[in-house]
Amino acid sequence: MKIIIEAHTLKRADERGATKDEIYDVINNGIDIGAKNNRYGKFKVYEFNKERNNLYYEEKKVEVYFIRLLA
Repeated sequence: MKIIIEAHTLKRADERGATKDEIYDVINNGIDIGAKNNRYGKFKVYEFNKERNNLYYEEKKVEVYFIRLLA
């Protein structure tokens, strides 16, 4: 399956602390979650053990919502 990630999506992911590699990993290996309007959703929890916005987090949850295009 070919995955296309738009530049806007990567910018927003970076603002939220997610990486391009994590997006690919979530799409390929994440756990399904509900989504609306003919979209799909998946998530995965990663070990983090860092500070973000002056708060310490042991884990981070990355959620990805996407559409599937017919080839």
